[in-house]
Amino acid sequence: MAALSDEMRERCRSCRVVKSDLSQNGWQDRYVAGKTGWDRGGASPAMMTWVEEGKLRPCRILIPGCGRGHEAIALAEAGFDVTAIDFAATAVEHLKLELRRRGLNANVVQSDLFAFCEPDSFDAIYEQTCLCAIDPSQWQTYQQLLACWLRPHGKLFALFMQSGQYHAPPFSCDLPSMRELFAEPTWQWNDGPVRVEHPTGMHELGCLLHRTET
Repeated sequence: MAALSDEMRERCRSCRVVKSDLSQNGWQDRYVAGKTGWDRGGASPAMMTWVEEGKLRPCRILIPGCGRGHEAIALAEAGFDVTAIDFAATAVEHLKLELRRRGLNANVVQSDLFAFCEPDSFDAIYEQTCLCAIDPSQWQTYQQLLACWLRPHGKLFALFMQSGQYHAPPFSCDLPSMRELFAEPTWQWNDGPVRVEHPTGMHELGCLLHRTET
């Protein structure tokens, strides 16, 4: 695994100046109230297709905003070295319990994404229903953190939510805005978009990006 360079560490520290506007208690309350419409009840079919097609192969992978961790479980079962992060205690405890019940291993972290620190970079990141839960004013900071966490030439597997909603989560991650956010020279777009239906009646656009050397 590749360790972060001193330059990348400094970039990560500077990214963390901005903190999340959506509180830990706020996300926890959603779980307690059962307001978890983003939860499919199983792993995303798009992610499973990436695995089946060999585009996403066993590696060291990060899942930010993992929720109850359906994707983390599926990837751990498939032999991935998984690190999964979420803000809400209920989500984290549910995932830990399921991993123990199935005899699987994964690194599950309860943390604000904007405070998460990892000394070694990841080979891949799976982004789903995390970006759309962050206020757009913080998207640039989050994008910079993704670049910090991902090794050069590492892959970002992203499902961009198309909610048509711009004032509250899930914020709509329309493709022109995503191409502007994940732009050269840091990012290279390699595959997609592929439309993925969501149980809420919304849909996502599945895209595969690479982080460049920059």
